Amino acid sequence: MNFEQAVVFACGNEEYAVPIEQVVSIEKLERVTPIPHLPSYLLGFSRNRGELIPVIDLQRILYNRSTSGDIARVIILNTELVNYGLYVSDAREILNIAPELIKQMGLVNYEKTKYFTAVANLEDRMISCIDPNILVNSLEGIREIVQYLHKMLENETEETSI
Repeated sequence: MNFEQAVVFACGNEEYAVPIEQVVSIEKLERVTPIPHLPSYLLGFSRNRGELIPVIDLQRILYNRSTSGDIARVIILNTELVNYGLYVSDAREILNIAPELIKQMGLVNYEKTKYFTAVANLEDRMISCIDPNILVNSLEGIREIVQYLHKMLENETEETSI
């Protein structure tokens, strides 16, 4: 995973980063359609540029609290499994990080945090690097949610062709 150019964002009081090549866009949270009985990390589904995507609350995953506030943003990520929105406290900047400042983390072997793949150790701050593919694949129930999403899209396609 290449974090030399990354989107840095806040969640809780900490800073995190995702590789810029996986970021589709950064948006305000507009309309999310909640679906009953989904895991607590999933706010629901939203439309982004015509595509239906699941919206995941990172603060719920990391700190078991909901994200809120006027500066909260959704970072739309492109992954192998599904495009999804990562709801975060604040999208801060696009940062160029020198490769020698990126240290691989030993916590990748810890099951609950294997999506933290590196740390950018900058002069005045430390930024945890998240692999969006590993994050989405580590979420309990995500495969069923993706199947449900595909079923919703099929039904939508059938309705528009009638």
